[in-house]
Amino acid sequence: MTNLAANLVATAREHGDRTAVKLDEYVLTYRQLHEAAAAVAGDLKERGINPGDRVGLVLPNVPAYPVLFYGALLAGAVVVPMNPLLKAREVEYYLGDSGMSLVYGWDGSGDVVPEAAKAVGIPGIVVPATGPAELGGTPAPEAVERADSDTAVILYTSGTTGQPKGAELTHHNLDSNARTTVETLIEISADDVIMGCLPLFHVFGLTCGLNAAVVAGSTLTLIPRFDPSKALQVVARDKVTVFEGVPTMYAAMLHSPDAANADMSSLRTCITGGSAMPVEILRNFESTFGCEVFEGYGLSETAPVASFNQPGRPRKPGTIGFPVRGCEMRVVDDEGRDVPDGEPGEIAIRGENVMKGYWNRPEATEAAIPDGWFRSGDIATRDADGYYTIVDRKKDLIIRGGYNVYPREVEETLYEHPAVAEAAVVGIKHAELGEEIGAAVALKPGEEADPEELKNFVRDRLAAYKYPRAVWLVDALPKGPTGKILRREVEPPADV
Repeated sequence: MTNLAANLVATAREHGDRTAVKLDEYVLTYRQLHEAAAAVAGDLKERGINPGDRVGLVLPNVPAYPVLFYGALLAGAVVVPMNPLLKAREVEYYLGDSGMSLVYGWDGSGDVVPEAAKAVGIPGIVVPATGPAELGGTPAPEAVERADSDTAVILYTSGTTGQPKGAELTHHNLDSNARTTVETLIEISADDVIMGCLPLFHVFGLTCGLNAAVVAGSTLTLIPRFDPSKALQVVARDKVTVFEGVPTMYAAMLHSPDAANADMSSLRTCITGGSAMPVEILRNFESTFGCEVFEGYGLSETAPVASFNQPGRPRKPGTIGFPVRGCEMRVVDDEGRDVPDGEPGEIAIRGENVMKGYWNRPEATEAAIPDGWFRSGDIATRDADGYYTIVDRKKDLIIRGGYNVYPREVEETLYEHPAVAEAAVVGIKHAELGEEIGAAVALKPGEEADPEELKNFVRDRLAAYKYPRAVWLVDALPKGPTGKILRREVEPPADV
């Protein structure tokens, strides 16, 4: 049996009195987490949720999240995590595309979940941040048996050519990657305290934070929404030993006015991923706070960790290290042939961590995994020591502060404005966020709209991290011979 929730059952038996999850003064031990998750599993079964049915989570990093996540898995359901910043119509897309049977939200998200659930005709349950205490089904404490290849989580990802696709991660994918994190990357034990500021709806926070903590029996201390001053306070207060974050988090903490007086002496290891870590930020963080920062690389489709600068071998700042246990990587050309060391090519990945495919998209799956090797869309080089360095992205995906933004989705929203004729959304280099979102817009003849109006139009319809902070008007957008808009030839004005 591979059900990922079996890890919680085992850890609750071995470390029942240890703190599993905390949010400031609110604490759940492993025994309490298991009991609450078992109640959720029982409630789901009484509601008619069967193994393989999809259950959605639209919550930030609050204690209810791990309770509902493991409760759904105990019942054999497939979890579909969603960003709590999404608007109702965005949530509605995920509900419909995944064929969801039920969705949970939390009491801080307003009417988003009930509205989206009503639109597709499924139950939308709103719970308090501390957990669904009112859900009182007959507890189901044992994990429903699932096969290695059964889907545990569907994570929606890169929709650069249309709407986001759901990557199906199996119980084995997630269990293997969590154990690799615990045993070889960070070497986590039950005595560790892990900072939970990475979103749990994101695979980095889910695998390397929550699932790894449950495997090891360590504590996950949560921050619902990242704030650098709060993060510094929590590290000192809870004696955090392992910090996990994206580069923008490290930069924000380093530049915080509270950094000079912060007590970071408990930190043992820091890991970073999601986008390239500037070497200057890495070195300054290490020298300021006296800890080591290890860089890695992964994707939603690889559960996520594929490569890492790992303990026991020299670190090479600026690289993404070398493949992790149970994973192989190559650098290939467009024909799938290996390229020589030092030459750029696309990263191809094979191993225990690679998804089974995209939900209900066999053609997209075939395109992504044409020969058993997943094509990442990222361009990299490999050196003679086997270390990989990302040099470019083949996909048009924009990563803003660690969040994925799909240009097509933003463009489609701009096209809803009656004055817009053409739109191209591109990433603009940003010192702190990595990339900012920009939009070049051509208006219809005779129509008028200023950039601020267009910016507000998108902001009212999409999550806050998605709308373009820079909008500029152009007479026409660059196009190829077939009339396709060429995003890569779109250049922002000098004053953007």
